[in-house]
Amino acid sequence: MNRVFITGAGIISALGVNKTEVLESLRKHRSGIAPLIYLNTLHRGIPAGEVKRSNREMMQMLGMPPEEITTRTSLLGMIAVDEALQQAGLETDAGMRLALVSGTTVGGMDMSEQYYKDFLENDTRNAYIATHDCGACTEMIANRTGMFSMLDTISTACSSAANAIMLGAKLILHQRADAVVAGGCECITRFHLNGFNSFLILDGEACKPFDEHRAGLNLGEGAAYVVLESGESLRRRNREPLCRLSGWGNACDAFHQTASSPRGEGAVLSMTKALASASLSPSEISYVNAHGTGTQNNDLSEGIALERVFGKVPPVSSTKSFTGHTTSAAGGVEAVISLLALQHNFIPVNLNFSSPMKELSFRPSTHDIPAFPLRHILSNSFGFGGNNTSLIFSKAEDS
Repeated sequence: MNRVFITGAGIISALGVNKTEVLESLRKHRSGIAPLIYLNTLHRGIPAGEVKRSNREMMQMLGMPPEEITTRTSLLGMIAVDEALQQAGLETDAGMRLALVSGTTVGGMDMSEQYYKDFLENDTRNAYIATHDCGACTEMIANRTGMFSMLDTISTACSSAANAIMLGAKLILHQRADAVVAGGCECITRFHLNGFNSFLILDGEACKPFDEHRAGLNLGEGAAYVVLESGESLRRRNREPLCRLSGWGNACDAFHQTASSPRGEGAVLSMTKALASASLSPSEISYVNAHGTGTQNNDLSEGIALERVFGKVPPVSSTKSFTGHTTSAAGGVEAVISLLALQHNFIPVNLNFSSPMKELSFRPSTHDIPAFPLRHILSNSFGFGGNNTSLIFSKAEDS
């Protein structure tokens, strides 16, 4: 009764517009990092993990008229939510209490940037003012289906989508909903591209997580959601789960506005809490999908935290070397990647790695391990302000 299962998943990222394309890119070691194309910016040479579709092309994918008022973040979310609902068999399932919990930080900022002068000087684009805030993004996604009886929006920077999944699990356990679609969506905007650039933490080349010569992160964009259900709901609907969300933990070390604490205090707490809630020992984790941004601070702090929690660190990699850092969507994107890894028994490699960090005793996984028997995956998502969240995904048969 106290178990939360995943019955559907959807994703769109720089690696592809659905799970099949994303899985193929991961298996073929095909990164989505490339120079910017769709963002209207002077900094075209900055590499990033852009979704390889224009807004117009995504509207066509969704069957939306070109004049409809929307934002890029919402379009990404709609595509991923549609795929998740379809796999779970919920797109036509009436009579359920269905909730949507979505994480985002930039919301509709892409359109606010584009039409800001129009807001000030004329009334031609005023309809986009209402699309700016994060909650409006969630509402636009929900309005597409009209199925959701409860909405919530989480904005905790780069842990937003992971926190959305954690909240979704609690809604299931407390019987506030029969099923919850949880995850996050985020598009690249000039605001956060220039913001991260001003911090001097953007790599001018493809990022190198956990490498001694790492030089920063690559921003990314995308959306990913999972459908969470209880065992009772599965039996009632006669559905088979894809996997189980077996554990979660959140902790805030409040060390600094943006930096992680030197010894990874918040990360240690979130991982320890997740293991305890899953009733697992560290040795039972098969693979860690690390936050792994490629910055000097994060990779050292997270690496030390992993050594403190695990001692002998299990296989680790950062899939941000494929997707870029999708910021508020990262916890959702990496949740679906973890699900794909569980289903297909493979460990996504850590691209661009060449030199181990001198402070750490482990190095990330860089080569394929054939038919690796994965059972439990821990996925980390760490946000500004020290808001750290860890999720554990387990094989359904281990239930």
